[in-house]
Amino acid sequence: MAENKGILIYGELASGKLAAITTELLGCGRKLADELSEELACLLISDSAGEAAKEAIAFGAGKVYTVEDPSLKQYQAESYFQALDKLVNDTKPRIILFGQTAMGRELAPHLAFKHEVGLSTDCLDLSIDSSTKLLLQTRPVYGGNAQATFVSELLPQIATIRPKAMSPLEQDSSRTGEVVPFKVEIDASAIKVKVLETVKEEVSGIKLEDAPAIICGGRGIGSADPFNTTLKELAELLHGAVGASRPPADNGWVPEAMHIGLTGKIVAPDIYFAVAISGASQHIAGCSGAKHIIAINKDPEANIFKEAEIGVVGKYEEVIPALTGKLKELL
Repeated sequence: MAENKGILIYGELASGKLAAITTELLGCGRKLADELSEELACLLISDSAGEAAKEAIAFGAGKVYTVEDPSLKQYQAESYFQALDKLVNDTKPRIILFGQTAMGRELAPHLAFKHEVGLSTDCLDLSIDSSTKLLLQTRPVYGGNAQATFVSELLPQIATIRPKAMSPLEQDSSRTGEVVPFKVEIDASAIKVKVLETVKEEVSGIKLEDAPAIICGGRGIGSADPFNTTLKELAELLHGAVGASRPPADNGWVPEAMHIGLTGKIVAPDIYFAVAISGASQHIAGCSGAKHIIAINKDPEANIFKEAEIGVVGKYEEVIPALTGKLKELL
């Protein structure tokens, strides 16, 4: 039996180019591969990988496997899994990394179940145990109130990584690597689900997941209007986006797509403004990856101040406009 060796990144594409999460995974994978002195490979599944394979090499991959077939133009779990599973069976990687995305959350558990191995989801940090060469997988537990490190002794070791938790390498077109076309015969009879329609979410401005700054409002905002005025003005000034905790989404003040939290979107911006948010653990689970959290709340006892690096006790109706005005002067 061949020994499991090397690291495999499941690469996602966006409009024919590498998705941001893929570049982050390659940056993390390159570091782990160097520690193990093993190969870093990336798998791209599409009807046409185009220049994305060369892009993956520029971001750190030593080898890129491309599975191209007209039937793979649109993501479909059962067809994509056939390609993924065959590659894993043939190459036997030691570690397989996915993004904690809609695609990764579907494929990674399927793969772990098929190979009867463990899976750590939503990891914030990965490292190698030098004595065992096993992957140390750190992820949030108890609704984000703590972090725990898990180890699986079964190979391959599989993990999904939270977006923005890792940093990509600088793109370097002088890096060399190998592009390997990988042929897979897709069994159409195994595909039990048919995609009837794809509806793209209409997003004006920058997406929450990509925003360097997020202004997030909670129940204390009081109504829908401030999300489109007071909070939006500050967000635009910082080239960021507006988000919301669970209550504003439940009350219909904002679309569900703006909900940040355990049951909403997980974000990790450079700056996160928690405005009129109490700081429930379910919400903190969605924003704990932010580099800097700034809380604005009129209740000095609000739990959010325990999580924030900077806290302002006051009414957001006074604090946000004052902050926006000052930033306009400075910028």
